[in-house]
Amino acid sequence: MKRPFHKMHGLGNDFVIVDAREQPFEVTPPIARAIANRRTGVGCDQLIVLEPSTTADLRMRIWNADGGEVEACGNATRCVVQLTGARRIDSDGGLLEGESIGGEVEVTLGEPRFAWDQIPLAYPTDTAPLPMAWGALEHPIAVNVGNPHLVFFVPDINGVALDHLGHKIEHDPAFPERINVNVAQVAEHGIKLRTWERGAGLTLACGTGACATAIAAIRSKRAASPVRVIMPGGSLTISWAPGEPVRMRGTATYVFSGELDLEALK
Repeated sequence: MKRPFHKMHGLGNDFVIVDAREQPFEVTPPIARAIANRRTGVGCDQLIVLEPSTTADLRMRIWNADGGEVEACGNATRCVVQLTGARRIDSDGGLLEGESIGGEVEVTLGEPRFAWDQIPLAYPTDTAPLPMAWGALEHPIAVNVGNPHLVFFVPDINGVALDHLGHKIEHDPAFPERINVNVAQVAEHGIKLRTWERGAGLTLACGTGACATAIAAIRSKRAASPVRVIMPGGSLTISWAPGEPVRMRGTATYVFSGELDLEALK
């Protein structure tokens, strides 16, 4: 059986998008891993499946490259808005709103959450900052923006062995649903950021990571809204004030379309 797909990316964070609003598309962890494989599949950081919704224009489901389903993805949301024209998107991370503005897409996520059981953590503790450390990385700020993030502010993001520490922190027992790991450096023209995404590893950009980092910087008075967050794949502009939702603006790029041969992927 063959299914059409679209390949898109947000600042290099890339997606295979399958529209299942009219014809259901069953995803298992092995299928998600096979599609995401960059040697034998299409290759992507996340698989996105669009389904019908009774409360929004559509429902977005997200599988990471390791086959695990997750709640939210900011870069994917911009791509889905660009692809479909949807203004309201239902997700496991909550209701998302978006619109195309010129050559960019702005997405509004829900109000961020900071309580230990909303991250979630395995036990009660302060989250801003967390009294925890992994090697040179210590005292991160924890925030949930539809999915869970830690933000470490460091003098030099390139001096952190994130390929090693990211995996270690992601799987720490303190985080029962695992965690996304961000290392951030306050710079003259914005905040530089590298992100280890749970289930995907190092990515060129992470939309929810950029949101979490901007929120952490604003809460700790390291920056004022709006914040420009600069990642290896490009930059996003994040706006937020306490008690309000967070807004993210940036590009979404269409790459190509094709067909998935599901029998060949098994």
